Amino acid sequence: MDPLIEAKSITREHHGNAVVRDVSFTINSGECVVIVGPSGAGKSTVLRCLAGLDDLADGEVVFRGTSYVTSSGVQRNLRGDIGMVFQQFNLFPHLTSLENVMLAPNRVRRAGSAQAKSKAEELLRKVGLGDRMGYYPEELSGGQQQRVAIARALAMKPSLMLFDEPTSSLDPEYTREVLEVMKAVISSGMTVALVTHEMGFARQMADKVLFMDDGALVEEGPAHEFFTAPRTDRAMKFLEQIGAEA
Repeated sequence: MDPLIEAKSITREHHGNAVVRDVSFTINSGECVVIVGPSGAGKSTVLRCLAGLDDLADGEVVFRGTSYVTSSGVQRNLRGDIGMVFQQFNLFPHLTSLENVMLAPNRVRRAGSAQAKSKAEELLRKVGLGDRMGYYPEELSGGQQQRVAIARALAMKPSLMLFDEPTSSLDPEYTREVLEVMKAVISSGMTVALVTHEMGFARQMADKVLFMDDGALVEEGPAHEFFTAPRTDRAMKFLEQIGAEA
């Protein structure tokens, strides 16, 4: 296996309290890793630590064999190697769909306008928004805005995509739209880590599941094993409560 990113005993504190405690795991190139657990377990915080958005109290994040985040802060700029899609869409309201997707390649990767526009058009077509390129965020549904956000992250040509409950604020119809786009991203071979409450999606698409509770990594293993024969009582109880047991 080819490790892409590793969390090594990472701890994240908030107001003196550990919200993530001594968590270690590896995500290999091409894997889809799903992080599940009850609300407040620290799942989203782990993703933010991987992205270098949250400070560590201890431990480190290693990207392609080199320390990326430590308790001293972010050690190097990956310049778009890690893309992240959040619960909220965070689109620039004064920019069209096309302009939102073009912006980062233009400014960060210094792509020429013609090249950035061509790639943005291609990505918007891939997420089913070829007819919405000139629309502003307020003119789009929630599902459409989230698909623009996914295209925007992909425009940076990341090696790793992080999804933080990207459907949590969407109704069922728009949730299906976004999940279909995410399936296509995963099926393309992109390395993905995601936090979701969509257990059917997790069961179908994940290679590996990380189960967290109270800031700790309680169980880790292949998705089919986690959903059919969880090893810990806490994971078994969680699956029973959400109706996802075998």
